[in-house]
Amino acid sequence: MIGVGVIGAGKIGLEHLAAFAAASGARLVAVSDTSVAAARAAAEEFGILSVDSDPEALIAQPEVEAVVVAVPNRFHEPLALSALRAGKHLLLEKPMALDLAGARAIYSAAVGSGKVVMLGHQWRRVWWMEAMRERVAAGQLGDIYHAKCRWMRRKGIPGWGTWFTRKDESGGGPLVDIAVHLLDLAFELLGNPRPQFVTGATFAAFGPKQKGVGAWGEPDWRGYCDVEDLATALIRCEGGQLVSLDVSWAAHTDGNAVVLEILGDDAGLVYRGGELKLLTERDGELVDQVIEAPAAAADEKDPGRAAMTAEFLHCIEAGQTPLASAESGLNNMRLLDAIYRSAQCGREVPVE
Repeated sequence: MIGVGVIGAGKIGLEHLAAFAAASGARLVAVSDTSVAAARAAAEEFGILSVDSDPEALIAQPEVEAVVVAVPNRFHEPLALSALRAGKHLLLEKPMALDLAGARAIYSAAVGSGKVVMLGHQWRRVWWMEAMRERVAAGQLGDIYHAKCRWMRRKGIPGWGTWFTRKDESGGGPLVDIAVHLLDLAFELLGNPRPQFVTGATFAAFGPKQKGVGAWGEPDWRGYCDVEDLATALIRCEGGQLVSLDVSWAAHTDGNAVVLEILGDDAGLVYRGGELKLLTERDGELVDQVIEAPAAAADEKDPGRAAMTAEFLHCIEAGQTPLASAESGLNNMRLLDAIYRSAQCGREVPVE
């Protein structure tokens, strides 16, 4: 039984706690939060004996073998580095860090630690991603040349005025919050090509006006919003592959569905709002094959998280590298960094 300590008893922290409580091979040892009341409530719910407001005290506990970091983005780097220096395995919520420099520091520490480091990309294990991965691996798409990522929320700015909408605490808006998931999936399905150049743009048409506020998190109207609410990008990869991205927290659009298209010269895979299709042409006729979700997928309250948690524990036991590794987290941060730099200077930029 692997002793697990969770730093953060907010919404995401509670989801991690529930996942580890239900997982075989894990034992919840400790929980920490700056709100002692929140930590105590979580401890009572999940039968945890150790409660602390100091995350360093949690990390220092010998019984804690694996640390989950589920706190605001600006704390990812210091807590991840502290956990790795203490010899703990690490499950780190996305994005990897507040900025690229922080991600590089975590990656360097991870490489030298010999510990399992996983990013909290639970979508790597949702049913439709598993189905897409299988078909790409089987060569059904042929040569893949383009990926299209889109997630346009109409009214979904989270926690207006809190750390979510403050760049010095979050690192950005929908790019770091939700686009990072789609980029993470697209690059895996493309075979992780090396990104070379990025053209990006960001817009803040809603947040500064206190418009487009969603239901996630309690707003703080005394706060402020200085992050983007919409971003778009075109990423050119070595070998000629292209990745396009459109993402928003708020926009006058009719969509709120997650869209991921992977296009090859033999077939394409299109996921849109819960439906996955394999599209191709045979004997001059268009063929659309709907790929059905497994029955168990309908019962998942937090799709992919249980499987991600199981993968994390398995990788610790087997000494393996997870799909959403420290390297993938660093690569995602390189893309986000390039998009923001391009948006700032108004031209195409190289990926660091």
